[in-house]
Amino acid sequence: MDGGAAPGLVMLPAWEMAAYLFLTVGSHFYSFYEVHRVSQKYEGEIDRNFGLEQGTLFWGLKKDSLDFEWSYWVEWGRERILLLLAGHLLVSQMCRLFVEKYKPWCLMVYGMAACWFLLGIKGFAVILLYAAISFAVAQFQISLLTWMCSLVLLSTLHIPAVEEAKRKWYDTENEYYLLLFTVSVRCLFYTSFSLEYCWHEPAQKSSHSFLWMLAYVFYYPLFHNGPLMNFDEFSKQMRKQEAFSLKTNVGILIVGVIRIFFWWCLAELMIHLMYIHAICSSSPPLEAVSYWALGGLALAQVLFFYVKYLVLYGVPALLLRMDGLKPPALPCCVSLMHSFTKMWRSFDVGLHRFLVRLAMGNTDCSRVPVLLFSRGNRMGTHVRCELRVMQSDKYHGSLHVDGFLHWTSYLQKNVPDQVLGQCVKTKSSFSSFWMVNSGI
Repeated sequence: MDGGAAPGLVMLPAWEMAAYLFLTVGSHFYSFYEVHRVSQKYEGEIDRNFGLEQGTLFWGLKKDSLDFEWSYWVEWGRERILLLLAGHLLVSQMCRLFVEKYKPWCLMVYGMAACWFLLGIKGFAVILLYAAISFAVAQFQISLLTWMCSLVLLSTLHIPAVEEAKRKWYDTENEYYLLLFTVSVRCLFYTSFSLEYCWHEPAQKSSHSFLWMLAYVFYYPLFHNGPLMNFDEFSKQMRKQEAFSLKTNVGILIVGVIRIFFWWCLAELMIHLMYIHAICSSSPPLEAVSYWALGGLALAQVLFFYVKYLVLYGVPALLLRMDGLKPPALPCCVSLMHSFTKMWRSFDVGLHRFLVRLAMGNTDCSRVPVLLFSRGNRMGTHVRCELRVMQSDKYHGSLHVDGFLHWTSYLQKNVPDQVLGQCVKTKSSFSSFWMVNSGI
């Protein structure tokens, strides 16, 4: 038995592990080959129906550009966002070299300027106004009011008259969508700050000022598309002044850029060799393909989603590391996941932490076993979960009753169990749990 293995578990022989690895990799590549054959066979029909782009990479192969999210952010990255992120990097490194104490405020001012430059004065005013409203509502220190305020702010994005007014601010639909996406993500950041403000004691309010809210909301690497980061996590790391080494940071930057470039090339290669999104949107190819090709389509869709977010989250994660912060872990490869629960927790780590934090509220983990038996606290946990689901649905554009009920029941069952499970792992928490059940 391997010394590092858990009791009762025996490692498989090396030859068997190698055989499973060969079968797994081989089945992946063969299914992708089948999808490539289908793509070539129906290329003319797909091109007529959807208009494949003439690629400039990979030997002039045509490109499936039907994945809106990838095409949208790659286009914006090439035009302006990458340059603005490079400007943020320059400002942050200068601050770390000369004025570490004022780094949060310098980055806040830069984020505001970048927002003004991309979204215009009206878009900047909307984000600033929403921040002011959220902060004003947080002064009542009532969590329910904060949740309702967040839902109302998100709801304004879907009022037809407001949509039409905002569209007139910009020359293109892409610019309007950038405002829409940015405000949607900012609403999650408003919620995180406001709830932390409600949960903290009066003596801690100085660390939750309006200036710190603006520093959090306008932190540019997380500004347009995330990943999500709780306010307390952000502020504690931003306040920490660590030793700065320019040589170390340059090494981190070079390795990070090479890695992201490789992921970007891999994502582009996938949509040049396999027209996965176009095929899934067309009935004739789907009806005619083999089971191997169908499996390959599903697998390629999931893996493309994974590689896409390695790029979309990898760029801001690199900048966070350059700023001396610890970003949420990047997504894990879905082919290595053995359960949906693990995939959910490991794919978008920032979102998972965000939801767990908002579900738990200000509960001290060492007291959770005691508090979970209190009806008031259990109901409070459920209400926070339900409001978070409503906010998530509003973020995606609508409230679906079936999905709302399903996720509410799921969260009600699993969040308290998860919190309890985390707490009984420690000796002190287990002692508290034992005292409650034994009547001491």
